[in-house]
Amino acid sequence: MPITTLFFDLDDTLYPNGNGLWQAIRSRMSAYMAERLGLPVDVIPKLREHYFKTYGTTLRGLQKHHQVDADDYLAYVHDLPLEDYLQPQPELRKFLRELPQRRFIFTNADSGHARRVLEALDIQGCFDGIIDVREIGFACKPELEAYQRALALAGDPAPQDCAMLDDSTENLATAKRLGMTTILIRRNHADQRQADYVVSSILDLRQIFPQLWEDINFFV
Repeated sequence: MPITTLFFDLDDTLYPNGNGLWQAIRSRMSAYMAERLGLPVDVIPKLREHYFKTYGTTLRGLQKHHQVDADDYLAYVHDLPLEDYLQPQPELRKFLRELPQRRFIFTNADSGHARRVLEALDIQGCFDGIIDVREIGFACKPELEAYQRALALAGDPAPQDCAMLDDSTENLATAKRLGMTTILIRRNHADQRQADYVVSSILDLRQIFPQLWEDINFFV
């Protein structure tokens, strides 16, 4: 069966992970924990790492243990000048437009941040929808429930007819267990066992995964 639906992670997938944006977001997370919650600065890095590994996102851990307001947290950590990190990507825009599949952003961030990233990259309008942390009820990748809700929001395609593109091997592991084709976007060496394909950039897909275009008539 041809792949009919593509799920794209947002941060560090649609843009290079070395541009500093994700590091800036992590710094804002730590600042939130210090300023809003009054946590000691020296314990924040390990606590944030613990929450991320245990719950999938720092936010989930903060909701569970500190009853933080999700809207306040998301607004705070994403309050960054994206133009300092991201520039329009006309080649990526053209590439995405040429893909025959339905395309969704599937992110643990919120839709406001996702829209700002897409606008900064000038690839807004290249996706059929944004499936964000609110849409999936604050479940998050790599939790199985997040993927099940994402599939439902995308119209219930069979997992075998879907591909997941992500920079996280943990996130791809769940997608692979469901039967999705998995594509790791990684610009350095990593555990590749969860990935059917590995590319340093989304733009490399045409060379290593031409099957995405071979069944183009299926979608006409």
